[in-house]
Amino acid sequence: MQAGTDVWTEASDRIANVLGQDTFRAWIAPLRFLGIDGDTARFGVPTSFFGNWVERNYGDVILSALSEDGQKPREIAFDIVVQPSNGVAAAMPSPAPAAVPYRSAEAGTGRFMAERRRSGPGGSTAGRTASAPAGNGAGTGEATTRTAPNSAAAPMLRSPAEPSAELPGTPLDPRLTFDSFIVGKPNELAHVAARRVAESADVAFNPLFLYGGVGLGKTHLMQAIAWELQAGDPNRKVIYLSAEQFMYKFVQSLRFKDMLGFKQIFRSVDVLMVDDVQFIGGKDSTQEEFFHTFNALVEQRKQIVISGDRSPGDMEGLEERIRSRLQWGLVVDIHPTDYELRLGILQSKAEAYLRQHPDTQLASGVLEFLAHRINSNVRILEGALTRLFAFASLVGRRINLDMAQESLADILRASDRKLTIEEIIRKVAEHYNVKVTDMLSARRARVVARPRQIAMFLAKQLTSKSLPEIGRRFGGRDHSTVVHALKRIEELRQTDSGLAEDLELLRRMLEA
Repeated sequence: MQAGTDVWTEASDRIANVLGQDTFRAWIAPLRFLGIDGDTARFGVPTSFFGNWVERNYGDVILSALSEDGQKPREIAFDIVVQPSNGVAAAMPSPAPAAVPYRSAEAGTGRFMAERRRSGPGGSTAGRTASAPAGNGAGTGEATTRTAPNSAAAPMLRSPAEPSAELPGTPLDPRLTFDSFIVGKPNELAHVAARRVAESADVAFNPLFLYGGVGLGKTHLMQAIAWELQAGDPNRKVIYLSAEQFMYKFVQSLRFKDMLGFKQIFRSVDVLMVDDVQFIGGKDSTQEEFFHTFNALVEQRKQIVISGDRSPGDMEGLEERIRSRLQWGLVVDIHPTDYELRLGILQSKAEAYLRQHPDTQLASGVLEFLAHRINSNVRILEGALTRLFAFASLVGRRINLDMAQESLADILRASDRKLTIEEIIRKVAEHYNVKVTDMLSARRARVVARPRQIAMFLAKQLTSKSLPEIGRRFGGRDHSTVVHALKRIEELRQTDSGLAEDLELLRRMLEA
């Protein structure tokens, strides 16, 4: 096999010019050039997913760059190998005890022929397949494409206890760091709490529980914590995985009668991070093991970070003892985004794109238009901007408001969904834990009357319905009752900060 390090160095420069520095650092720089064997260029990658993604998206670019130096590789092959330690992490371990061949579908001019194999004495380097990163990740503020701190690769969490020790988990996305997280009022507390866990060895709250709707930044903050922990202490044993993966590992251990190994892995870590914990709801055996794992780690003063789509008390299917333990520490709600945060995310993502594509022309007012019209989750917002840039690149036109309305017509129509009074009543009832039937009844108890007045106030603010129509939707009440409710809530919001915060939170939730 020909080594050709200089050949790859020159080819790398050409690839960086074609793809841009951000994409190059995230996906090309982590490749370890192993040489050219006949008509095959071989590279080392941290996981099968990483190699598959590079081959599918940048295989032609790599082959073209190598060909300019007189080389004639016709395909690319990837070997999953341990990345050299650079102070962050190493390879993603796998439960596979032996070498397993891995192949992807053919794409472009190259054929992905990566093999999951051992690299070095005792060290398993098999990777785990993950979903391809569409857009810019999963959460509020995922606005720029940046590599993880102090890392040139896309590293995975590892166990440094012994060379053969294996920790299950999810590969970290190198873009989901604190540097790329856009902070605004809706996610400020969650960001501060995540920073505290990542930077301090002794945290007053355990566990940290982050919850919020889809696309608000839970996964981004979870992975940012993991990156920061590994950067601060590479020897720290950290597991980041989804609740579904936890359940899968548990079931696999039962199947192969290896519960002792399962317990040793999950109860010997320094930090356990479980994403989307709501998925263990109703899974009694998994909840039992999660309960004991939780207790064991807390007794050892090990940090636990959990995320979910709602607060522990509102999760269906969770045992009461698990609910209570999830509320032991700090429970933080990531609120729906406001206009300022959405605009900040769009500006950051647009700046990153325009640095790589300076010929693209973006008219003023377009980002403001998108931030105002698309008030759903951030994934949709970022996806809209990505589509807009792609459309402009294909047709070679300047990006202005007319183009935005033309190319994003379906997204804009979906965002124009009309809010109904029934939705407002249901959301307010959920927030104050009262029944919808009570909201519409003649009951005058304060525990029901105040939420009813708040719902009337929001109905007037957020819909175009008349006062008589609002009154009819609230159990056939007269419009004078609605007038009284509006005046009362307007007075209280000036003096009661708690009620004012509730109104703002409910407004954001309904607009999202």
